[in-house]
Amino acid sequence: MKFAMLPEPWPEVVAELDRAQITLTTDLNEADFLVYAGGPGGFPHPLPKRIGFVQYVFAGVEHMIAGGAIDGSVRWANAGGVYARPVAESALALLLAQYHQYKAASLAATFDVRWELDRRQGWLFDGPTVALIGAGGIGRALIEMLQPFGCRIIAVNASGREVPGADEVRTMDEPGELFAEADVVVLSCPLTEKTRGLVGEKQLRQMKPTAVLVNVGRGQLVDTDALVTALSEGWIAGAGLEVTDPEPLPDGHPLWRVPGCTISPHIAATDRIARRLIGPTIVRNAQAFASGETMPTEVDVERGY
Repeated sequence: MKFAMLPEPWPEVVAELDRAQITLTTDLNEADFLVYAGGPGGFPHPLPKRIGFVQYVFAGVEHMIAGGAIDGSVRWANAGGVYARPVAESALALLLAQYHQYKAASLAATFDVRWELDRRQGWLFDGPTVALIGAGGIGRALIEMLQPFGCRIIAVNASGREVPGADEVRTMDEPGELFAEADVVVLSCPLTEKTRGLVGEKQLRQMKPTAVLVNVGRGQLVDTDALVTALSEGWIAGAGLEVTDPEPLPDGHPLWRVPGCTISPHIAATDRIARRLIGPTIVRNAQAFASGETMPTEVDVERGY
């Protein structure tokens, strides 16, 4: 098989595919599939008829659907699950940073806040209830990382299927009193019409005043204005954000200054990580495609991921 990669080839990907006897071509008309690392604006339209599928190197494809790159004319695969461990690690880091008041201490820039921050400090070894909304690869990896702390895990997914390591599984349609029960809510679900604005004023008001919200999914899962109010008025104790809405979060935005909000500028799985990890998934998808099978990370356009 031959593949092309745009906007430019990544040497790490080329080497991985070459070992599987999948060869790079610089002529898109000669390629059997396209590996794509750009945005919807740079996508080549129309694709040559020879192209059997497009491999996107990141997980989220909602912007590629909205931008018209994914239009149902050719099969697509994404990087679902590939970056689960680095993103889960980021989620854990944000949670721990918020539990231990690191941003508040840095903003205060004085030891005088020591005892005040100690009163607010939380501990994972106290066994908090952690609700994972989105129990795919990221959620499963985070469960594994949380197990030594003895947390109670409620996993929430679309199907209600069993999630290894979770104490309880609920569905997105029937979450129960999830937001009122949880000490920590972690969002790692895809962005769809169903999940857009998933956490707004209603949900934030339901949460405990000691609770922490962590978002490593998509910024639009959370109503940013409602979150600013929730943090400012003490509805919840804090938030850890790997993603924001809008993104990039503008300089001077209130969330940058809120002591109870720790922000990472969407760096849990950048190009640098993608170059290291995506290769084996591309090989598996190419082999499945060549065998006439569904690809392991094939995109369901109707579902949006």
